[in-house]
Amino acid sequence: MQLRGGSSFTPCFSLLVPPYTIVYFPTRGRCEAMRMLLADQGQSWKEEVVTKETWLQGPLKASCLYGQLPKFQDGDLTLYQSNAILRHLGRTFGLYGRHGREAALVDMVNDGVEDVRRRCSWLIHHGDEEGKAKYLQELPGHLKPFETLLTQNQGGQAFIVGDQISFADYNLLDLLLNHQVLAPGCLDSQPLLLAYVARLSARPKLKAYLASPEHVNRPVHGAQKM
Repeated sequence: MQLRGGSSFTPCFSLLVPPYTIVYFPTRGRCEAMRMLLADQGQSWKEEVVTKETWLQGPLKASCLYGQLPKFQDGDLTLYQSNAILRHLGRTFGLYGRHGREAALVDMVNDGVEDVRRRCSWLIHHGDEEGKAKYLQELPGHLKPFETLLTQNQGGQAFIVGDQISFADYNLLDLLLNHQVLAPGCLDSQPLLLAYVARLSARPKLKAYLASPEHVNRPVHGAQKM
């Protein structure tokens, strides 16, 4: 398996280097939510960056369980599917709600994020200017459920579920940050979501990661833009 030179993100606040490895393309894409989660939880990880050329050669793709990336290593545990990886990290770090009821809501939010992410990904890869205009016109409606959930949870002053951060918060934050890059001003009609992004992004460890070259220099979706 030929990978472009591996890299790693080691926060200055991390005392130990856990056996985490992310194998993915040189984009934020499906991995940035898990990167933000790990950084905010004070964890370090290794990056194995897969170039387009390496992927098209075929052997790596053939070795992946579902023929796709990301691939995530936690010691001797290998996982595929980005949402399964997020749920695993949620269980590992206690980011899955305080009880079963909250866990159900966290799952619901994460599924809602996936719905919007798929619409956005389709537009990025297949859309045109007319499709972009239609998508942005409909975006407030797609984001309204998250605004509603914030309203119902401590008046929008806390997290998306309960009073502690969950893996779904990182996934939702990543989705919203990406939209702010791809379509600036898209959250102007969603004041609670706008404040939510600012509040979570100001968490010290997460703020440090978001300001790091590892995040800043990594494109949202490769060379493609909305």
